[in-house]
Amino acid sequence: MSGADGLLLDIRDLTVELRSPGGLIQPVDKVTFSLDRGKTLAVVGESGSGKSMLCRAILGLVPSRGSIVFNGHEAGRLSAGVMNRIRGRDIGVVLQNPLSSLNPVMTIARQIMEPMRCHLKLSKRESREKTLNLLGAVGIPQPHERMACYPHQLSGGMRQRVAIAIALACDPQLLIADEPTTALDVTVQAEILGLLSRLQRERNMALILVSHDLGVVAGVADDIAVMYAGRIVELGPTGALFARMRMRYTRALFDAIPRIDEPLQRRLPDIPGQPPDFSALPVGCRFAPRCASAGEICHREYPPLTADNADRHLFACWFPCAGTEVGR
Repeated sequence: MSGADGLLLDIRDLTVELRSPGGLIQPVDKVTFSLDRGKTLAVVGESGSGKSMLCRAILGLVPSRGSIVFNGHEAGRLSAGVMNRIRGRDIGVVLQNPLSSLNPVMTIARQIMEPMRCHLKLSKRESREKTLNLLGAVGIPQPHERMACYPHQLSGGMRQRVAIAIALACDPQLLIADEPTTALDVTVQAEILGLLSRLQRERNMALILVSHDLGVVAGVADDIAVMYAGRIVELGPTGALFARMRMRYTRALFDAIPRIDEPLQRRLPDIPGQPPDFSALPVGCRFAPRCASAGEICHREYPPLTADNADRHLFACWFPCAGTEVGR
């Protein structure tokens, strides 16, 4: 399948509806964005903001409405068989926890070879040779020996590299990495992010990088979408967004990042309260109950996504930040 030049993924008014004990909820609500080939979009927000559910909707794993156009084809019009071929082949996925996403009773080689045998119909010899090359590409030492290992025999960082190798096994056009650095130490986090960035450039692959940490994605993302309570509240090029944060929630996420130039005794700013329950969302701006700058209109009407001076920088806030440089 081939889509328009440059544009790979185009999402319009994507909404996910699920039934829960509290009634019908919408963990993803009217989300709109696009992603070009070879570009990286970071989706950032607290736990429960809808990031992972958005990824599942793109993969067609949860019921949704709206438009998802992948590589020029409307996903909603594709049969279940076609979507099964797209998942794993055209779209690769790296899940949050590599220990739970890997099969504990299958060797590393078998788990990487499986999608090749299924989607690409490679022979055992061909898939084994490609597996060896993939293990080398993701930076696993002694790949010949590691092929016979089981997940429990590898460190957390090595398991994450194996998960990335599985996702890349069929040379996907889009890679979705759902919090790929969760539970990894800072040094390994940097290695994994650097690896993803390098592989993306080498393969001209689009990347959706999900994280709760603005600092983690700052150096690798072309664009950032900040999600809160199922909606995108700020979206724009990384440089423009960091230079001129407008939505109060985005600024609060940034201020919560530890800084090496601050006194050791300084208390880290936190965001008061908790994300709202999807079965009882507040009227108006969903961040208003936690926002010190909220006014009367914030509790009455939801702010639309508004273009900043740069037309690609959008934000949803009735009383936006002044837009001063974040370096302060």
